[in-house]
Amino acid sequence: MTTQDPIPSNENQVPGIDLDEINTASRQTILVVEDEPDTVFLLKQILRMAGYNVLGAYNGYEAVQKCNENRPDLILLDLMMPEMDGWQTYQFLRQTTDVPVIIVSAIHNKDDVVRALRQGVDDYLTKPFVNAEVIARVQAVLRRAQPQKNTERLVFPRSGLIVDFSSQEVIIKDQRIQLTGKEFAILSTLAKNAPDVVHYRVIAETVWGKDTPQVRNRIKYLVYLLRQKIEQSAGIPDLIENIDRLGYKLHVTD
Repeated sequence: MTTQDPIPSNENQVPGIDLDEINTASRQTILVVEDEPDTVFLLKQILRMAGYNVLGAYNGYEAVQKCNENRPDLILLDLMMPEMDGWQTYQFLRQTTDVPVIIVSAIHNKDDVVRALRQGVDDYLTKPFVNAEVIARVQAVLRRAQPQKNTERLVFPRSGLIVDFSSQEVIIKDQRIQLTGKEFAILSTLAKNAPDVVHYRVIAETVWGKDTPQVRNRIKYLVYLLRQKIEQSAGIPDLIENIDRLGYKLHVTD
């Protein structure tokens, strides 16, 4: 066993950059949405070997949630899935993001291919697929894609909630809810952290920039008003849950 000399330090020296971390962080991320675990595993391996970061979702609800949380650069989407099929999933995804979507499906019907393309799908790949073709189509779609991604909306299909940050519009089950600025700020803070519990302190510092007893009382009153508006407009009394002595959370998943 050898002893290592201590690493010399210099207060005026700027630390170097770990290029490996930068290269990893700059890789594009692809979300694979497919209910068959073997197919998810295979597509992930193909994409990883081509240098992409990958995520997997096994149903439409999980796909929307992971898209909200991770903001992928491309989505590979199966059509035949239980609960919420690929068509429905695509419609929900289009409400929250404009990232490109490639359908990867065993359906060879030309009418379905045309329907997908007319709805705005970026490409359609049929199963069984060849590894090289998957990568070629992924690369082609990413080249055509816009460099920026739309991060201005969050969509939660199970609760029917849409939060639009650019217009400060809130829609629940197709009903528009009129909120004050502070009410919207609280709801958007909960939405950005959903389905996790958001502590009173986090809400206070995010919305008011400070955490005081007066601010916490204000939070409780505004959440009360939020619940009233949500229940009256959309008939959902339990969308915002109070977690005793901690804060609040949105019920946006089962």
